[in-house]
Amino acid sequence: MSNVSDRTGAWAREICEAGLGIGLGVGLEGVALAGHLLLYPGGFLQQEQWPPPRPQHCGHRRRGRPVEESVPLGQDGLDREGPRSTEEGPEGAHAPVLLLHGLFDNRAVFTLLRHNLHVHGWDHVHALNYNPLALDLPRAAALFGHQVEQARWIYGGERIAVVGHSLGGLIARYYVQRLGGSEHVHTLVTLGTPHQGTVTAHALRAFPIVRQLLPGSEVIAELDAPAPECSTRFLCFWGGLDALVLPHRHARLDHPDLVTENVLVRTAGHLSLPVHWEVLARVREVLAEAQESTPVRRVNSRQIA
Repeated sequence: MSNVSDRTGAWAREICEAGLGIGLGVGLEGVALAGHLLLYPGGFLQQEQWPPPRPQHCGHRRRGRPVEESVPLGQDGLDREGPRSTEEGPEGAHAPVLLLHGLFDNRAVFTLLRHNLHVHGWDHVHALNYNPLALDLPRAAALFGHQVEQARWIYGGERIAVVGHSLGGLIARYYVQRLGGSEHVHTLVTLGTPHQGTVTAHALRAFPIVRQLLPGSEVIAELDAPAPECSTRFLCFWGGLDALVLPHRHARLDHPDLVTENVLVRTAGHLSLPVHWEVLARVREVLAEAQESTPVRRVNSRQIA
């Protein structure tokens, strides 16, 4: 009889803890939505200069010719003499980071994440605006790739880290996996990205780029194709309360050729992933790790919060 009582008590505790977690998650999503609505106009009004000015004195690692040396450029503004390898900056410095927002959004979604990275020593974090409705996904990826290569040239040939929210993560993945971008991107972090598509895309299928987010679309099939040359490391967060990526597991990235870590955040929704404290901590950990050599192929899964 006591065993039955113990099991009943354990189940009751688990149900209470689950209910509390869901309540906290819903509350956090509501706070994230309210904060984002306040910041959203500023994401358009305060445009970031792009390309950014070339830094003269900074703490991130540099490789090759000094940044102040004159460099011949191609017509697109890129250095055609290749990376400036050999010279390194101080130990513990951080690589440049590009942030790419999702559909119907802007750079304001990364306000907290960007501030958090700055506070912890990342001096070169850039949040880029774009209009996804004017492009299809492969063209958006090519445009983003041009910005990545510009950033790599500006920062002395150093490979770039990228964080993409929602559609932004899929655009960055397409560039890395299908357009040769792994040469330029050492780490890609995705937050609530529909790697396997989402059924909610049916609601806006009039837009070409939204149709490409449907499960089984031509773009999703392209990304499922073999990618043996892709050396970029992927860190993919998916929320247990995400109302836009359905089913939730479609925000996981499971590909035999890619180095991936999938992290389920049970108490996070679509907008709270970029502001969730445990997500921010794990993003900093991964971006701080050296990604210059190709890691062993693996797929890891974990759960937080």
